[in-house]
Amino acid sequence: MEICVYGASSNNIRDEYLEAAEKLGRLMAQRGHGLVFGGGAQGMMGATVRGVDSQNGRSLGVAPSFFQVDGVLFERCTEFLYTETMRQRKEIMEQRSDAFVMAPGGIGTFEEFFEILTLKQLGQHNKPIAILNTCGYYNPMLKMLETAVTEGFMKRVCLSLYGVFDNPETLLEYVERYDACALDVRHLKNI
Repeated sequence: MEICVYGASSNNIRDEYLEAAEKLGRLMAQRGHGLVFGGGAQGMMGATVRGVDSQNGRSLGVAPSFFQVDGVLFERCTEFLYTETMRQRKEIMEQRSDAFVMAPGGIGTFEEFFEILTLKQLGQHNKPIAILNTCGYYNPMLKMLETAVTEGFMKRVCLSLYGVFDNPETLLEYVERYDACALDVRHLKNI
């Protein structure tokens, strides 16, 4: 399985976040999964790919060519694809992935997650989406989504489009056991 991991490119974060991301990468490789990611060498992206690399796992980095600056991109990816735009980057990552994981991150991570979540809600894919909620980072966002349901902006069933996990082990178990037939996403676009 090829698993796309979205996450921060910043190193200005607590070690607990980086340790969880590196553990996720190690476990992915140990279980035979490949990593699809934004190609970054730093932050959550860098930690995840270092975990994969430490176990001789597969990694596909995808980044716009304007990111080719010393130290920005991870140099030991199994495969690296350069794009002209961020949109092309996301499209390739979506096409080459069997599952999506949102690790802690900033505005770019939020945007990638909400796009892939929206596409699932619109019935454009039915791949597993998981949130790595290290240190409760995404608790405020999860509360916002719950508020969207209670205020009538979103169907409650939309909360089942993703799973939320505190640790990489249970997250990977969810992704590996995901049954696309158990959730019919075709009707969710009619809110």
